[in-house]
Amino acid sequence: MRFKSLSGLKRAELREISLATLPQSINMANYAREKAFKINELVRIVHEDSLEWYGFALGTTSNPELITDIGLPPNDLNLQDYTALSSERIAEFQESLPEGVIINGWIHSHGALIFKHFSKTDEKNHQVVLDFVGARLRKPVAKREIAIKDLVFLLKDQFVEEDLGAGSVCLITDAPITAATIMETIYGSFCYAIVIGDEGWHEQQIHYKENGVLSGHTALSSKGAEIMPVDTGRVLTRLDISALRDEVQEKIHPNTNPPVEMMERM
Repeated sequence: MRFKSLSGLKRAELREISLATLPQSINMANYAREKAFKINELVRIVHEDSLEWYGFALGTTSNPELITDIGLPPNDLNLQDYTALSSERIAEFQESLPEGVIINGWIHSHGALIFKHFSKTDEKNHQVVLDFVGARLRKPVAKREIAIKDLVFLLKDQFVEEDLGAGSVCLITDAPITAATIMETIYGSFCYAIVIGDEGWHEQQIHYKENGVLSGHTALSSKGAEIMPVDTGRVLTRLDISALRDEVQEKIHPNTNPPVEMMERM
């Protein structure tokens, strides 16, 4: 057979079946959004300065794609580059949460900085958070065909060890077959990332990770996303604000040394 051009030799696209989708926008309870900006306000009141801080977006095992609350951990990493998150610190905070509450992202403030976007340091933190929360948030999102060159079929109890040396993959069956399509499960996970400022601005992203269980294929991606407000019926009360003020006093501390991240943004 002759082909007029190399385009005639194109390999057929591998089959893929979608099983589920990951969030494309950020569903966030009005309570959680109000709480985030209230923390920002209390930081300025309590410490009489505009400080940067970080916290975690929280969801539930029954509805992991909705941000229902904001968790404020001790910001004791505020040394030189305070937003440098670690998996150990995230794990400690996760263990302190009630049963059924999970971390589904992170949030931090740029305070009064004019830099109204995520920084290079923030990009590193996205990956740390995604790696940690991915195990809890992952779900099968697709079945994808695996292309195997030199697939060899062997019949159970009718081959010798030398036969295993042929081909790149051997498929051992209990009945004779001549063709097979191998579909692997693709697991997808996500995490939310939100940055806010004293002037009321905010920017959001969703970060994704997908893994193939057989091929070991891993892919990372991200996108800007809108916040979709959700009324859960929960409101920020005076008692909540009083307790939040105590948390801000206890967990957020002024840093007299300019953080490296601030220098990166300027």
